[in-house]
Amino acid sequence: MSAVRSKICGITRIEDALAAVDAGADAIGFVFYPKSPRAVTIEQAQAIIAQLPPFVSTVGLFVNAEREALKALLGVVPLDLIQFHGDETPELCEGYQRPWIKALRVQAGDDIAASCALYDRACGILLDTYVAGIPGGTGETFDWALIPKQLSKPIILAGGLTSANVSQAIAQVRPYAVDVSGGVEKSKGLKDHDKIRAFMSAVHGV
Repeated sequence: MSAVRSKICGITRIEDALAAVDAGADAIGFVFYPKSPRAVTIEQAQAIIAQLPPFVSTVGLFVNAEREALKALLGVVPLDLIQFHGDETPELCEGYQRPWIKALRVQAGDDIAASCALYDRACGILLDTYVAGIPGGTGETFDWALIPKQLSKPIILAGGLTSANVSQAIAQVRPYAVDVSGGVEKSKGLKDHDKIRAFMSAVHGV
């Protein structure tokens, strides 16, 4: 099996971004959703990205963003990947000249395979926990047994992951990547560097 990739999301400070990179994270996530306690401004994201070393992917998380506002942001923030975390249709995810992934909030009865097929131009599907009224960052896991074994898209597993459960999650789900935010925090938006290192050690099996 190939190495599982990883994203540390909800980054708001350069020191947290560099701690994630030093621990071996493949990607850094920025939340551009004003209602989130982990939201960053354009200026914050610009300053952090400018100080990142090479070969680290930058991901922007958006929730039902207005098209022109998103296009304007992409013109000034050098994001490598867009993460659509709201109710965006496949059509609304197109037209930004960036690869993108679509987040699905999983609950019993969902047809994950059908959703993967629907978002056929996504480069991956992120599976998160469904909590009514909260688009993400719930800190809660979902029943991983709901995930079909064979899906048409690479799967990024999110939702309540920590250093204590990510090894089990990887063994059970076999995802392409894992995504963590709250599980490596000391408070919302502020990362705990020891937790980041512990999480990444568990991901890498060391």
